[in-house]
Amino acid sequence: MPTLVLPPRYTPDSIALSGAAGAAGWEVERLASWRVPDWLVGRDVVLYGEPLFAAVVAEPLGVALLEPPFGWLPSLSLQYRQREVRHATLSEARLVREPAFIKPADDKCFIAKVYEDGEQLPNEDVLPGITPVLIAEPVTWEVEFRSFVLDRAVLTISPYWRAGQLAQTPEGEWADARTGEALEFASRVVADRAFDLPPAVALDVGIIQGRGWAVIEANAAWGSGIYGCDPAQVLKAVRRSCIGRHDLTQTDRRWVVDHTAA
Repeated sequence: MPTLVLPPRYTPDSIALSGAAGAAGWEVERLASWRVPDWLVGRDVVLYGEPLFAAVVAEPLGVALLEPPFGWLPSLSLQYRQREVRHATLSEARLVREPAFIKPADDKCFIAKVYEDGEQLPNEDVLPGITPVLIAEPVTWEVEFRSFVLDRAVLTISPYWRAGQLAQTPEGEWADARTGEALEFASRVVADRAFDLPPAVALDVGIIQGRGWAVIEANAAWGSGIYGCDPAQVLKAVRRSCIGRHDLTQTDRRWVVDHTAA
């Protein structure tokens, strides 16, 4: 059985996955710091945590992390995006002279939001112009769902954002009457082999006001929040998204993103 490696900071997600791993008979190791203990090196490990933590500990653990590349969302057909989205650099985004939703493609180095003008973005003294970004047509999302996908099958899905706030009841339940529709749409998207998809991924879908169902984005399963998704099912996707470097296939190598080249 593998060992689930978690960051030092306790979060509801890491606690839920720890419980699911224990129930599945896995070992669980929550690191005391971002330094990997020698005894973990060379073991069958599955990593879950925020991107910066994962990037630091993956190499000494001998793990490759699979995820969608920066330009994955723009590669989707318009029928799934329902809005214009393009992959660009921060230098190009600074030249935008109309309202646009702009977000970092790689990490959270600046706030993702609708900018009235590209001049409002961080300047060169703050972030280099080569920083990859996504520039999207501004739209209004009525509701948003997080799903975890393994081998083009949706394992579990949960609402996470609705009408400008978390889609969670006062009792802590993640619920929305459109969950069945979200599952149907997400399943239809991932079944379409006209585009490439990592073997395991967190896929977000939602409803754009006046346009209907659309893909929001796709992110790494090993670093995505689970909200109301079934932790046991999430764990399956997380495991497939973390591969020992010696076990990588040629197909898997396509989904190892070089963040240092961004």
